[in-house]
Amino acid sequence: MNIGQKVLFELKKEITETEYERYIKNLVYDTKRSRSNIVYFNAPNMIIAKWIKSKYSDKLVHLFELQNEVKPEIEITVGKQNTQSTKPAVIHTEKSASKSTYLNPSLTFESFIVGDSNQFAYTTAKSVAEKPGKLYNPLFLYGGVGLGKTHLLQAIGNYHINLGKTVIYTTLEQFMNSFTSHLRSQTMDRFRDKFRECDLLLIDDIQFLSRKEQTQEEFFHTFNELYSNNKQIVITSDRQPNKIAGLVDRLRSRFEMGLMADIQPPGLETKIAIIQKKCELDGIKLDNEIVNYIATNMGDNIREIEGTIIKLNALSSMLNQKITLDFAQNAIKDQLKEKKENITIDDIVKIISRELNIKPSDIKSKKRTQNVVNARRIAIYLARNLTPNSMPQIAVYFGMKDHTAISHAMKKINEIIESDENFKVILEELSNKINTQTQSSME
Repeated sequence: MNIGQKVLFELKKEITETEYERYIKNLVYDTKRSRSNIVYFNAPNMIIAKWIKSKYSDKLVHLFELQNEVKPEIEITVGKQNTQSTKPAVIHTEKSASKSTYLNPSLTFESFIVGDSNQFAYTTAKSVAEKPGKLYNPLFLYGGVGLGKTHLLQAIGNYHINLGKTVIYTTLEQFMNSFTSHLRSQTMDRFRDKFRECDLLLIDDIQFLSRKEQTQEEFFHTFNELYSNNKQIVITSDRQPNKIAGLVDRLRSRFEMGLMADIQPPGLETKIAIIQKKCELDGIKLDNEIVNYIATNMGDNIREIEGTIIKLNALSSMLNQKITLDFAQNAIKDQLKEKKENITIDDIVKIISRELNIKPSDIKSKKRTQNVVNARRIAIYLARNLTPNSMPQIAVYFGMKDHTAISHAMKKINEIIESDENFKVILEELSNKINTQTQSSME
């Protein structure tokens, strides 16, 4: 088994079987042209090549680095090799600056969508980029999965690469793997030179430092060396330092002595803006109805939302079909089905009662005041659309005679949606909050 086959075998462990069978299985490693610093794969067509580039480039680079400690450039050719009549197309990954580890060049401050949920984190990250080692050191960014922490981290890195600075970006897992590898090979001087002789150290997912005593000791000394030399340190985590179990006190105190900035789940308007920006950057055309549908139903994980957009575009190209609302709904129905299974009618009633200032017991009662009737209709509509419950099951929950009452409520609210744009917006906001809050509670 050559190194390319080993890497693909390792990648298979990290992705779903469907992804592997549909995309990665089609890659062929070119042993003749590949070198330690440049790797060639052949893909059957441009669609698969682009999809692999956008989704798996970072993983491939990382897996090759684990094999031989060299971070290569990845090139994906399209078409048969050794064919003189057809020049193969080539997909290049971006080369990182000579003094820096690999960063995604598209993750900049300009491409980051700012909203109420991330304004503070964005502002502090930009301040750190402009005045490293002076304002907030370290900067500790924390928040849930897929909310933009890595984007801001790499935006800081990209800002300084353009200034010719030495930037080290790494996940905590990569830091640990590199530490273990150098420890075994008795080359710790090389490891320390790499991580302590940089202008900026950017560490992603520091929460995985939990209970790793040897790695914590090494990171402590690395942190101190950089800090004493006024070198900027930026760290991300899914939680605050005091909530990382098994983190030694002296590291926790150092993480807390700078500035901590959290990123909250985005509101509906911010998600819509993010989707529109992603489409603009990738040249993907989605009408407003589809954008709103994705923003309302896909929860708050921005990485997952962006992956959905890429998936829609890839499927549209492969099947040669226009992306319509029906096409989008069918393409992501399995994802939404999984989300529905995590949402209960109780969740829906609880959030609606809080947002509309109506008691949950009133929503489930037979009261006929206008505000209660509207809240009940909304609850029924969202229960039908956001949960796997059938109309008879929803009727039982709300104490109604049978499913025909649910059908009537659904018909009425659809009529209101058609005639009242403001009501439609309120409904989308409630749906978004339900998706977001139930997803957060599962994490």
